[in-house]
Amino acid sequence: MNGTPVKALGTTAFWGRDDIRVDGRKIPVPPQKHYLMLNKPFGYICSLDDPEGRPLVTDLIKNITTRVYPVGRLDFDTLGLLLLTNDGEFAHRLTHPRFHVPKTYKVTVQGAITDEALKRLQKGVTLNDGPAGRARTDLMTKDNEKSILRMTITQGKSRQVRRMLEEVGFKVIHLIRTGFGTLRLGELKIGHSRYLDAQELRELKKMARMA
Repeated sequence: MNGTPVKALGTTAFWGRDDIRVDGRKIPVPPQKHYLMLNKPFGYICSLDDPEGRPLVTDLIKNITTRVYPVGRLDFDTLGLLLLTNDGEFAHRLTHPRFHVPKTYKVTVQGAITDEALKRLQKGVTLNDGPAGRARTDLMTKDNEKSILRMTITQGKSRQVRRMLEEVGFKVIHLIRTGFGTLRLGELKIGHSRYLDAQELRELKKMARMA
C-alpha cells in the first residue's frame, strides 16, 4: 500500500485515497457517485432493459457516462419523481420498508370519493399480498366526475396506490409522484433530469440514516 508491502493483519486502507496494489496491479478507484432526479413521463420503463423494446427511463439521462439505475420503480403509466443513482447502499436504504421513507403522490380518481373511503385509506387497507399500512390522505378537490387526492405512503408494494384505491372502490385515472422523502418534484419539466444539490442529498441521507 502506497509503495510499502502490508504485512500486518487489520491494516486500514482508504479506497480511492491510498495506492492499493495486489500482485503489482493497482486496484481501480471507486467510481464517482451520481444522484439525479428525473420527472418520468408516461410510457417509460423503470428498468435497465426491456424484452418488449419499450423506452427506458435511463434513455432520458444524457451527458453521463456512468451507468445509473432507478431507485425503486414507477409503473409504466405513472409519472413524476424518480431518483437514479449508482450508489447501491443509498438506493437500498431509500426503498427498504425498515427505513419508512415516505413517497407522496397526486392522485386523480374517477367519481366523487366518499368520506368513508378516505377514512379507510388513512386507517390502512389490506391487499392480497398483505397490509398496505396507513396512507396520509388529503382531499384536494372533488366533483361528480373526479376527485384529486394527495397520498403519502411509506411502503413500496407493486402498484400500491392504485390497488389501495381499488380496494376502497375507486379507479385511478392519473397518478404522479410529487415527493420522495424530503425531495420535491417542483418545476422540473417532464422528461428532464437534474442532479440533486448538496442540501437535498444531505437531507435524504439523513432520512436514510446514512449521516
